Amino acid sequence: MRSLFIALGLFLGLCFVYITAMLSKTECFFTYTLDDAYIHLAMAKNFALHGIWGMTQYAFSSSSSSPIFTFLLGAIIYTFGDNELIPLVFNIFCSVFVIYFLNKYYSQYFNKSKNIVFAVLFTLFFAVLHLQIMEGMEHVLQVLIIVINIYCFQKLMNSGDRNLSNTFWFYFTIALMGLIRFESMFYFVSLAFTLMLIRNLKEALLTLVFGFAPILVFGYFNYQEVGYFFPNSVVVKGTQFDLTGNYFSQIKFLLFDKIFFNVTFYKVGLFPLIITFIFIFRDYRKKLSFRDLVSNNLLLIVWTSTLILHSLFGNFRGFFRYEAYVLTAFAMVLIPRLKGFFESPVEAFRKDKIMGVLIFCNTLLFIYKLGFAHLMIVNGSTNMYEQQVQSARFLKKYYNNSKVVANDIGAVCYFTDIHLFDIAGLGSKEMIPFNEKGKSFDDKFETFLIKYTLENDYELAIVYEEWFAGHVPKDWGKVAVLKINNNTNAAIDHVTIYSINPKIHKELKENVKKFNWNKNVQIHIID
Repeated sequence: MRSLFIALGLFLGLCFVYITAMLSKTECFFTYTLDDAYIHLAMAKNFALHGIWGMTQYAFSSSSSSPIFTFLLGAIIYTFGDNELIPLVFNIFCSVFVIYFLNKYYSQYFNKSKNIVFAVLFTLFFAVLHLQIMEGMEHVLQVLIIVINIYCFQKLMNSGDRNLSNTFWFYFTIALMGLIRFESMFYFVSLAFTLMLIRNLKEALLTLVFGFAPILVFGYFNYQEVGYFFPNSVVVKGTQFDLTGNYFSQIKFLLFDKIFFNVTFYKVGLFPLIITFIFIFRDYRKKLSFRDLVSNNLLLIVWTSTLILHSLFGNFRGFFRYEAYVLTAFAMVLIPRLKGFFESPVEAFRKDKIMGVLIFCNTLLFIYKLGFAHLMIVNGSTNMYEQQVQSARFLKKYYNNSKVVANDIGAVCYFTDIHLFDIAGLGSKEMIPFNEKGKSFDDKFETFLIKYTLENDYELAIVYEEWFAGHVPKDWGKVAVLKINNNTNAAIDHVTIYSINPKIHKELKENVKKFNWNKNVQIHIID
């Protein structure tokens, strides 16, 4: 228990230091480091208070990439009331259980408290979990479910402890994974395939059934509403391989753009993959049978497959969030096999210099990630406060019930009661055909947008002008540009306000002038 309290104290202490630093730059208004957190909050609020699963209280929209996380936030709002701090508190609560289960897991391999604490903290910071907490999204919950799953799986497979509790929690976490993050499919498909290789057909089949059943149920109901199996965000952002032709270019994109020429792939997976290869190669040289070779390295093979599938069909972004679950898993699988480097690093390095060099290089990358995460936490919160929250406050004051076109939709929907049209497609299914498969906006898009906004009486837009690729409707009146400094987390460092209804152009300009913007927001009025 001593190791548990030390790990909790050190990690949570750091988190509260960061929260204090964030508040000092946002006028004591806690702001998440990504606008996406407010997408979950907006949907949760509308579901809890209005019974509508959508970005606004007026219409269904499949905008959440994590249905379970959004549902849980909605349940909390329904029970305790609406508050923007709910995701932060929820993530801190989840992180406590992450540390608890990691402590139990590593206590099986280390005897000394200091080594257990080191292993726990290494895993947390390897996955940059403190950044995930400040992002206010579902990734801490995803990490928690992965930690419990691996802990129970190791109990079931290695120790032969096949009691009902371990079996239940293993399959229950499998069932939750897909609706926490759809990328979790890569894990249970890889796990089922690897179990088949060692002829554990029953476990493989159960893994697939428990993994896919909740996703199929969700997909069925989602399709009834929007005509797509997956949420809008997955349809728009996910990699799609279709059967319409151009197979060579599609395969080239998957292999070269998504893996070989993707710098982030190397940041995330290079060293875990090399270390995994070395372990498997060393077992191969022992002339083990194929089944024993796979069994000895089962989770390494599973998570290597998961990493590759995620790289091909998922996304890696600069905020370390999408890969957090993969890095947590690799840490849990590799650390017990590298325990000598945690207990006696100098002696272990002398015995295995190749592995020592790889661990040293990974440590340098580890330090880089911590430094980059520091900038994203402190500057990112400021960016969101000065851009998204200020835009939302402006709309709340002057256009709270108006029809608004936007593209970063989280804060402007959560803090207001606007009617939304989202050009990025996350909140408006009408825009998905213009956004899916990496499409760029064209004349057809511009014609559609002009017609749609006129027919539905939209009044103004707060958007990234550059996202329109030169296809901003000509009859929109450009009112102002709002610019922020030291941008790290916002998509672009400035947003543009347009009047769609020409009757409000003059009034909109005056409202921009007289609104009490944060002092760091640079306002450029278009004359």
